[in-house]
Amino acid sequence: MKKVAEDVNVTFEDQQKINKFARNTSRLTELKEEIDVRKKQLQNLEDACDDLMMLGDDCSVIPYQIGDVFISHGEEETQEMLEAAKKHLQEEIDALESRVESIHTVLSDLKVQLYAKFGNNINLEAEDS
Repeated sequence: MKKVAEDVNVTFEDQQKINKFARNTSRLTELKEEIDVRKKQLQNLEDACDDLMMLGDDCSVIPYQIGDVFISHGEEETQEMLEAAKKHLQEEIDALESRVESIHTVLSDLKVQLYAKFGNNINLEAEDS
């Protein structure tokens, strides 16, 4: 036999919490996608560093793309630029991951509060699609 859902009054504060949960869930998804993009960029830079090492002394001038322009540098300068770009990208990834962690904390606090009031009448679990 199916259990009938209880009528629970949704206050303005409850609605604000639900809205905050939805906004943070959406932001979390965006941040995870941004992290994936940055990790792909980091992998591309690491591949470029590996390719540069394989060149050895075969090439004295290496084109390096900055925006829409290619600038030619020596092997050592190019290697330094790649390392700086990798470091900067890793810092961005770390910052995004710390934001993800803080959002997870907020979401878990909101889950506790909302499930305490609404029980099974509310579903806050992410749908896998």
